[in-house]
Amino acid sequence: MEFTESVVNQFIADFILPFTRISALVMAMVGLGARTIPTRIKLFLCLAVTFCVMTAIPPVRVENLFAFTTLLLVVEQILIGILIGFITVLVIETFTLAGQIIAMQTGLGFASLVDPASGMSVPAVGQFFLILSTLLFWTLDGHLAFLQFVVVSFDTIPIATGGGEGGIEAIKYKEVAEWGSWMFATALSLALAPITAMLLINFSFGIMTRAAPQLNIFSIGFPITMTAGLIIMWLTFGNFLVHFELQWQRAVDFTCTIVNC
Repeated sequence: MEFTESVVNQFIADFILPFTRISALVMAMVGLGARTIPTRIKLFLCLAVTFCVMTAIPPVRVENLFAFTTLLLVVEQILIGILIGFITVLVIETFTLAGQIIAMQTGLGFASLVDPASGMSVPAVGQFFLILSTLLFWTLDGHLAFLQFVVVSFDTIPIATGGGEGGIEAIKYKEVAEWGSWMFATALSLALAPITAMLLINFSFGIMTRAAPQLNIFSIGFPITMTAGLIIMWLTFGNFLVHFELQWQRAVDFTCTIVNC
C-alpha cells in the first residue's frame, strides 16, 4: 500500500475529528474529567475509544487538512463533546447545591473543605453530597452511558463537511441552559424538608427569647441548631436516592433529545 499525502491526511482527519469530540466529553464529564485522575489515563482512554469508533463511522471528507474550515470542524466537535458532558455536571452540582443550602440553614456551613474537582472551598455537607452523588453516578454506570451517547452521536450528529448538514442546532444550546433550572428546582425540593424543620426550630427559639429574655440565645441556640440539623439530615436522607434517580432519568432523557437518539 502506498502512503501518499492524501492518504495520510485522510487518516489524520478521520482520527482528529472524532478524537476531539470524545476528549471534550471526557474532560467535561463528571468523574472522568476530575483533576484527581491523571492526564495520561484520560489520554489513553480517549485514544482507545477513538480507535474503536474510527472503524464504525464513515470517513470524513477533508480536502485540505490545514484549511480554516477544518479548524471550524474541530471547534464544532469540541462544543458537541462539552455540551454532552456538561449535562452530567448539572446533575452532580444539583446535590452539591442542596448540601450547601442545608449547611447554611443548619449552621454547618462553618465547616468547609476544598473541593478536589473545582479547587474551591465548599461546606462539608455539600462536599459529602458531592461524593455521594458521584458514587451513585459510577454505580449507575453513568460514565458508560455518556460514552455510549457520544458514540451514537456520530450517527445522529455526523461530522459535516462541504456545507452538509451536521452539528447541533443553536436552539439546543439554549435548551441546555434552560434545563439547568432543574438543578435549582431539584436542589430546593431536596432541601425543603430540612429548611422547613429548621424554620420551626428557629421560630421556637424566637418565642423562648421573648418569654425569657435573660436566656442567651447565641450560646444555647447555636449548638442545638447544629445538633438538630444533623438529626434532620439523618431523618430526611432517604429522599436523596429518590431525587437522584429522578434527576438522572431526566438527564438521560434530555441527552437523548440533544443527540437525536
